Amino acid sequence: MTVTLPSTGQVWDWLSEVPDPEIPVVSVTDLGIVRDVRWDGDTLAVAVTPTYSGCPATAVIDLAIETHLRAKGVEKVRLERRLSPPWTTDWVTAEAREKLKSYGIAPPIDGTAPDGRGGLAARLSGRANLVIECPRCGSGNTAKVSQFGSTPCKASYQCRDCLEPFDYFKCH
Repeated sequence: MTVTLPSTGQVWDWLSEVPDPEIPVVSVTDLGIVRDVRWDGDTLAVAVTPTYSGCPATAVIDLAIETHLRAKGVEKVRLERRLSPPWTTDWVTAEAREKLKSYGIAPPIDGTAPDGRGGLAARLSGRANLVIECPRCGSGNTAKVSQFGSTPCKASYQCRDCLEPFDYFKCH
């Protein structure tokens, strides 16, 4: 009996259904933490890069991915932790940024430096002038309340115009 394995494209589609446990409005593919999907014989290998090496949600994410793929009929799954290159908010999709904003979280600021250093270097070099817009009213008149928000990857801000508190998904 020959078993037909699903295409990697199909697997990517399935993975787009796996929500991030800390921000359920975005998927693990929206965040760019799933880096590779490939078949190694009859075993599906999925490479996952955590948002940072000490992310407390990593084990939960791995379990959610494996559970979801098994529910889709994939019998053999191998999750691989990929720490290099380290995850960057540049991998967060444009769609995810909009989902975050609609959910009330200011998305990470993206962009690239003209010298080719990449988005993160560009943001770090201009950190003093970083303007985080309120996801509720769009105002740039905001203030950081705390470097640490509801999760380690977010900072707490407050809008000075609408007075609402909100999280900012920090750049990495």
